[in-house]
Amino acid sequence: MTDTQTPAPPKKRLQKLRALLRRYRKLLWATAGLILAAFIGAGWWLLRDLPSLAELDNLQAKVPLRVFSDDGILIGEFGKERRSLVKLAEMPAQLKHAVLAIEDARFYEHGAVDLQGVLRAGLANLGSGGRGQGASTITMQLARNMFLTKDKTYTRKLREILLAYKIESVRSKDEVLELYMNQIYLGQRAYGYASAARIYYGKELKDITLAEAAMLAGLPKAPAAYNPVVNPKRARIRQAYILKRMLELKLIDKASYEQALAEPLKLAEGEMQTYQPRPKAEYAAEMARQQMVAQYGEKAYGMGLVVHTTINYTAQLAAWDAVRTSLLDYDRRRNYRGPEGQMLLPPAEEDRNDAIEEALETHPDAEEMIAAVVLKTSPREVTVQTREGEALVINSNGLRFAAAGLRSSANDALRIRPGSIVRVIQNAQGKPEIAQLPEVQGALVALAPQDGAIRALVGGFDFKVQNFNRAAQAWRQPGSTFKPFVYSAALERGVGPATIVNDAPLSIKLDPKDEKAWEPKNDDYSQSGPITLRRGLQKSKNLVAVRVLDYIGVPYARDYVTRFGFEKRQVPPYLPMALGAGQVTPLQLARGYTVFANGGFRVDPYLIREVRDGKGKLLLQAQPRIADQNAIRAISPRNAFLMNNLLQGVAQHGTAYRSNDMGRTDLAGKTGTTNEARDAWFAGYHNSLVAVSWMGFDQPRSLGTSSAGSQLALPQWMRFMTPMLKGLPTYTMPQPTGVSQQGGEWYFDEFTRGNGFVAGIGMRGVAMPEPEEEIELLEGEEIPTEEGEPEETSEPVPDGTQSGKRDR
Repeated sequence: MTDTQTPAPPKKRLQKLRALLRRYRKLLWATAGLILAAFIGAGWWLLRDLPSLAELDNLQAKVPLRVFSDDGILIGEFGKERRSLVKLAEMPAQLKHAVLAIEDARFYEHGAVDLQGVLRAGLANLGSGGRGQGASTITMQLARNMFLTKDKTYTRKLREILLAYKIESVRSKDEVLELYMNQIYLGQRAYGYASAARIYYGKELKDITLAEAAMLAGLPKAPAAYNPVVNPKRARIRQAYILKRMLELKLIDKASYEQALAEPLKLAEGEMQTYQPRPKAEYAAEMARQQMVAQYGEKAYGMGLVVHTTINYTAQLAAWDAVRTSLLDYDRRRNYRGPEGQMLLPPAEEDRNDAIEEALETHPDAEEMIAAVVLKTSPREVTVQTREGEALVINSNGLRFAAAGLRSSANDALRIRPGSIVRVIQNAQGKPEIAQLPEVQGALVALAPQDGAIRALVGGFDFKVQNFNRAAQAWRQPGSTFKPFVYSAALERGVGPATIVNDAPLSIKLDPKDEKAWEPKNDDYSQSGPITLRRGLQKSKNLVAVRVLDYIGVPYARDYVTRFGFEKRQVPPYLPMALGAGQVTPLQLARGYTVFANGGFRVDPYLIREVRDGKGKLLLQAQPRIADQNAIRAISPRNAFLMNNLLQGVAQHGTAYRSNDMGRTDLAGKTGTTNEARDAWFAGYHNSLVAVSWMGFDQPRSLGTSSAGSQLALPQWMRFMTPMLKGLPTYTMPQPTGVSQQGGEWYFDEFTRGNGFVAGIGMRGVAMPEPEEEIELLEGEEIPTEEGEPEETSEPVPDGTQSGKRDR
């Protein structure tokens, strides 16, 4: 007989279990609480960085900031992503089918997550022992691309799933697909299929073929690996696989499949020109970018902002050419300064190519003036290599400019040898020659005088080489270009064009605490004695300007010039302000001259005409002040008329007489040259356009002899204005009330001879000339240019200007 254990009755087992639960109930409750807390904490941790439903409801693809000229030319694009938005309904069906076939064939059948796909991928990965297959739906990919990283972790995958469900709770399937196809990265900085179609094929999206659609659909998985530009062989393999999938899913027929397979790969040679920013307007585009970032912050780069500026692209090209040509002309008259840098050339070709490419990264090309590294040299031939690896042989005339650097006697700084970094340009015959970037800089800004619209702006030789905007940011002494503002103030105090001013030596104590007197001089160190104010302005007589300012008073003049938009802090409270001792930017000076050009109204320069968002909604509209409408009147019509007449005299018979080469009689302006020819200026205008031209060094130093405003800045201005004014009729400013002519000269009606008119300034003890002697200027008289005069040295005065101010 075998003993067998009798199992406990079910009732007793249940009683034991209950007793056990009672004994450990606190522990069990604590464990359950910990598990629940862990789940809540994990959920919170996964959800903590996910966007809100409101944010998802406003979800849209990031589109770069684009800046256009007034005539519709793209001049700037800012943002890491090149993108153009296209509605889903406007996308070709074959592209949508290709994308769905390879990325998510059941997209319209499953929810945010394809559970069948997850199960299939999980089984496949278990079988392979890894995590090779994914199961990301299009919604999950969109969630990852817009909000998450690409780290291959389980936590990131869980967040991706949660976010996908949130997206589909506020967006329809069509909206998700549209976002995806506008958002996804496709290589070559292209985001979205519309941008990719232009970049890879030079086509609009609606015009791509089935074969091209299949190739583009293969890019999201690995844009670098399947890029047809970089790896056409792998791209074709991927394309064939996608076409096969489309055939299996009955999205295309056999004939279409075979035709697409046979279609040769035809990539665009370059990006569509209409979608590449045009060059030569970078300074203006950068100004627009800065304004948009100031307005909208970093979001400006992805909002799809479309900025239309006031820049006229034809005028911009003319301004760019004028500045570049002038700076190169100046530089070519100087000596070759030597290579820009030096590097060691590795002996192995592959290493050498890499080293050259790395060295040239800090020497960006300046349009057609490219940087290159010297490989071999001889007195008659130099071989260089560009950043693209192209070898160029330079000989004969191509070495003439840099010949000093090839001499055996050349010092280290000047010598051209293997490893030297030089500049190369193509000459008129298409042959390479060695050149150099000019050290001298220039700027030109042009405004529409009626409303202040910036029509052209160049801030230096080349934006890529140096992006400092001298047109808007460089504070320089304006020299004699400031004199017209002082003379405008004098007209309101009874001074007129016929006022006789003594152009004689002058000694003034500027500082009561300093015994040393200030003794200003004319640029040629000579004096003309009694001279009319008109003649004094035409010849840019410094002594005349100082005496006029002394007569009307510095405080009055300082207040008066603020009418032109200058601030008091820019204008020193000393007599040297008559000679331009303050500081202005070219843009500010141009603003001041618009008052003379438009009949006396102060307008504000503006660059941005309107801003729209990615959906075309108007966000910002310029509301400029317009002359004779809503602009503030700065000076009276008669003052503007008389100043225009005086400044036309400078252009026709004065220091700017070379402007007569343009064959016009309706130009007006003033030259300016500061101490030791450190700054050369010309500020001039036609009724339709005001332009200010400047040349100088960033670290102020003399431009050398023969470097007055009339010899450097005026020719630059003329290069710009000549094509701008071509075909325009001659403009005559209408005569306003309150001004009349007597004896061939203009007077304000209440300031006539014997009736409040200031007949002479500084004439004590000097005989006034007879009326007939006052008419000194004959039509066509040529004004000496004082070329080649020696530079002068002088003592500083309290405001930082110097006593022997060269000013023309």
